[in-house]
Amino acid sequence: MRQKKVTTEEVFVKKDINFFEEVWAVVRLIPKGRVTSYGAIAKYLGAANSSRMVGWAMNAAHGVKPKVPAQRVVNRNGLLTGKHHFGARISCKSCWRKKG
Repeated sequence: MRQKKVTTEEVFVKKDINFFEEVWAVVRLIPKGRVTSYGAIAKYLGAANSSRMVGWAMNAAHGVKPKVPAQRVVNRNGLLTGKHHFGARISCKSCWRKKG
């Protein structure tokens, strides 16, 4: 019986999904009332130049179970990003008070 040949695209998709799951696991470890940055998570995972990939993982986290507390991850300037998830007019402080 022949084995199915795995394409390069399939390898990268699987690798990305594993990285996303690692990011979500790290974010779930952030204590309530604390924040960290995309870059800090990337460094923690041994991928220091992958902060944008961490952002992509966070963007994909909106339907993940158990929930990923995305409000605990900020950009390098300390700002909460992802306004299509948090709303354009929400402040960081109000989001953190509400969700931790």
